[in-house]
Formats: sequence, C-alpha cells, structure tokens
Amino acid sequence: MFQRTISSLVFAAAALGATAAFAQTAPDAMIKQVAGDVIQSVKDDKAIQAGDVSRIHGLVDTQVMPHVDFQRMTAATVGKAWRTATPEQQAKLQAEFKTLLIRTYAGALTKVNAQTSIELKPTRSAPDDSDVTVRTNIKGNGDPIEIDYRLEKLPSEWKIFDVNVLGIWLVDQYKSSFAQQIASG
Repeated sequence: MFQRTISSLVFAAAALGATAAFAQTAPDAMIKQVAGDVIQSVKDDKAIQAGDVSRIHGLVDTQVMPHVDFQRMTAATVGKAWRTATPEQQAKLQAEFKTLLIRTYAGALTKVNAQTSIELKPTRSAPDDSDVTVRTNIKGNGDPIEIDYRLEKLPSEWKIFDVNVLGIWLVDQYKSSFAQQIASG
C-alpha cells in the first residue's frame, strides 16, 4: 500500500507543473499535457532514475512547484489560524508547506517507469467554471491508480490547489499535523 501511495504521488507531482501557456487550455487537457511532460523528463534523465536527490529536487522545484497555488493550499491546510497569522507567518507557513511537498514528490518521482501513462476520465464541468476537478487513472505496473486534481482558474492560468491520491485529499491529510504545530507555537 505504501509503495502504491508513493507511486501515485509521482503523477500528482507531474500534473502540478502547469504553465501559463496552458491558461486557455481546458484543465483536463492541461493536466494530461503537463503530466506527460514531467513523466517524460523523468524517463529521459538517468540521474533521476538512479535517485539523484539534487536532480529530483531540481525537477520538482522548477517544473512543479512554481505552478501550485500555495496560498490557497496552505490557507486551507492551516484553517482558521491562517486569518490571524501575520504576513510573515503566512510566508513561513507557505515555505514550510512547499518544502514538505517537494520532499513528498521528489521521492515519488523515482517510481516512474517505461510503462507509466496517464488516462483522463470524463470531466464534468461547464466552460465558465472557475473551480474544477479533473480525474485521472495512472497506468503502470499493477492496477490503475485514481488521482483527482482540484484546479482553479486564475486570470493567467489554471492552478492546482488540492490532490486526491487513493481517496485522501492532500490538504486534509496535512491539516492535523499543521494544527499540532500551530498549537505548539
């Protein structure tokens, strides 16, 4: 189960790499394109496949993380305390959450193999929706893995603000650990 969860995060990371070039693209097409690009980058890089931590972190940081709505994701994870935090505290929380995501996704990227592919499920949304959920199946070794992405349309692009892997939304998963840290000061 743990191995499957880690493998699943590969594809969540891959899809997080949206760029402004995809701003006018349908969110499901953007997810498929970006996931494919990141998966291909991993397949083409022998250092990443061998587990080179600095290369993996570099890939995640440059292709994935700049396109996540960290403010929305972190605010949702922190909950009510976000509204009372100072701008400096909010910035620190976002930086810590980014570090956590980079570590999580960097480990997952080593699981990409030659058989890895992404398949979109039908998206149910109206053209003028500003928040959508894109559902995917990740195919590789073993059973397909379902991953859902919550995206928001910003003026210049679509950004992911939550990911569901194996029935667990990322924001919900980290809420309790952030709450404990906040309570302890």
